[in-house]
Amino acid sequence: MAVSAKDRVAARNDLAWAISVGGIGVVGFAALLLFTWYFAATLFLIFAGMLLGVALNAMTNMLGRVVSLAHYLRLTIVCLVLAGLLSGVVFLGGATIAQQATVLSGTIKSQLVGVKAFLDRHGIDTSYFELGNPGASTDSSTTATPVAPTHNLPSAGAIASSGGAIVSQTLKLLLGTVSAVGNFFIVLFLGLTFAAQPSVYRTGLLFMAPVRHRARATVIVDRLGEPLERWLIAQIITMFAIFLVTWIGLTIIGIQSSFILGIQAGLLGFIPTVGALIGGLIVVLASLASGWVAAASAFVLFLGVHALESYILTPMLQRQALEIPPATLFAFQILLGVVFGIWGLALALPLIAIVKVTIDYFKAETAADAVAA
Repeated sequence: MAVSAKDRVAARNDLAWAISVGGIGVVGFAALLLFTWYFAATLFLIFAGMLLGVALNAMTNMLGRVVSLAHYLRLTIVCLVLAGLLSGVVFLGGATIAQQATVLSGTIKSQLVGVKAFLDRHGIDTSYFELGNPGASTDSSTTATPVAPTHNLPSAGAIASSGGAIVSQTLKLLLGTVSAVGNFFIVLFLGLTFAAQPSVYRTGLLFMAPVRHRARATVIVDRLGEPLERWLIAQIITMFAIFLVTWIGLTIIGIQSSFILGIQAGLLGFIPTVGALIGGLIVVLASLASGWVAAASAFVLFLGVHALESYILTPMLQRQALEIPPATLFAFQILLGVVFGIWGLALALPLIAIVKVTIDYFKAETAADAVAA
């Protein structure tokens, strides 16, 4: 069958158009990945603010079931209650937290050095552990030949270099503190603004979608919002329960820094799977200073807290929330943690929840179209 010249030209034009569109799409996708890579910290910061806004909005809606007030009044009550709880923890336990944090830091460092020495004695290479050995200087000082002390004054260059190092370390500490405080207030500000007018930001988000896909985007956003709110509320309750049980249990065992250990266990409870393992490791290491009996008791307490979280609190509070297979979540956590650090590790679950809800929607839509056809 002969093909006319006009049809051949039209086919070539269609092929050229398809190649052009495909190339533009590939370049655009690569540019999006590059943008995400370079500005990942900022994007995670914005996403954390959005999650805080979702949590505040969920608590505001829960309060609306009890009292009939305007949205902004309920949000104000929720914020005042949370601010009061945080202020009480800071003012009543601030000195205790600071003191126990210092003791805990020294205890963890000494226990890590002890674990490294134990592994070295049994022929395990630990050179990749960048830990100091406090006994090294003592041993070397006892075996070295004593040298008569000198009383030479340091040179001006040595004084200048040491002063420059002190200033450099001080600036790094100040910049790190300012960055952490600034990030905290950015997340707080974004969360408050999102929670104050959720409908406005929802409408704006949907307006960014193309017109022909806006109906689909609306369904996906609505399907994601409700389970995400339930999950955040359940997670807050679970974190508080972990803090309380860990604090009381370690206090009964007689472990120092029980309050700060309970706080870190509760905060790490926000990170599924990995957070519980890190929290349990810190608790056991801190308990070794009180003896093997205390460490074994702390390990049993960790197993009990983990069982409480996994088999009681999570099934009860999150039965209708996000259902994600543990292996999938753990693999996604490791991937985001390696690529993006602590932000990716902490926010892996809500990110994979967005992906899961989107995939489930398109799978259901495809199945419905297949049935209709």
